[in-house]
Amino acid sequence: MSVKSFSPQQNDEEKIIDSALRPKKWADYIGQEKIKKTLRVMISAAKQRKESPDHMLFYGPAGLGKTTLANLVAQETEANIKITSGPVIEKAGDLVAILTNLNEGDYLFIDECHRLNRFVEEYLYSAMEDFKMNIILGKGPGAQTIDLKLPKFTLIGATTRLDLISSPLRSRFGATFQLNFYNQKEIEEIIKRSAKLLNIVIDDNAAEEIAKRSRCTPRIANKLLKRVRDFAQMESQKKISKDVAKKSLDFLEIDKMGLEQSDRKILETIINKFNGGPAGLQALSAATSEEKNAILDIYEPYLIQLGLIKRTHKGRAATKLAYEHLEIEIPKEQEKLL
Repeated sequence: MSVKSFSPQQNDEEKIIDSALRPKKWADYIGQEKIKKTLRVMISAAKQRKESPDHMLFYGPAGLGKTTLANLVAQETEANIKITSGPVIEKAGDLVAILTNLNEGDYLFIDECHRLNRFVEEYLYSAMEDFKMNIILGKGPGAQTIDLKLPKFTLIGATTRLDLISSPLRSRFGATFQLNFYNQKEIEEIIKRSAKLLNIVIDDNAAEEIAKRSRCTPRIANKLLKRVRDFAQMESQKKISKDVAKKSLDFLEIDKMGLEQSDRKILETIINKFNGGPAGLQALSAATSEEKNAILDIYEPYLIQLGLIKRTHKGRAATKLAYEHLEIEIPKEQEKLL
């Protein structure tokens, strides 16, 4: 299997680390058990029929393993995968160039597919359904339409915003999978595996401490592991202990629930400026100086997962747990509502 990428290039160190930590086989991919089982059934059945698997769509918060799953699917079928992202495909010609370079049975992975240009997206419809594209050459009365045949391929889309994918595109995916946040034990396993690959010595209590603050997300867990490693190295510690991990994460202002300064700012704004809420997205964005998309994609999913905020038809509201976590006294009038 070969992997080609059309995405913006990372620096060499990032590529090496990312490649080292990314699971290369199903046994190394921890968590998302139901999705893995369904995918393997799909792939095995398609192999028996000697067909390409249906187009697939993965959605969920960033860092949960959508790209890794796409690579494992291609690995399982011993096929090539070509990787790009929605914002990179700016015009129809870009899409034509990518699709015509695919071979029979290849996979095309489009990350952030909710950011595809709508005009470009329309060309995907016939490509996904009939494996052909209708190209218009020229303008005016002399324009000609050419039917361009494409090899049978499987499109794998990934998105953090399923609601932003148009209905016509979404309906053309044969299987849609929602990736959920990981539990703490799974994150601990991921941290131990990554530590081993990076030649880091870490004890179980330290792995547990990092896992608690990793927002139930493998990408963040790996990032925190590398930052704690830096602190341990500067203190000439050959092994990451719980004490080293705690001191490092406290210094980085990541609290026991994995909240960073920006998360706490959002909670404090809802509590102090909006009397606990509800606060509309526009108002919350203006009050915190955070982009609306950042609140929706980065902060809100985890805060809801923890039960620190809840969404109502009027906006976001802080929960009793949010007051307790921030050690803010609940006003009597608000306590009745909570």
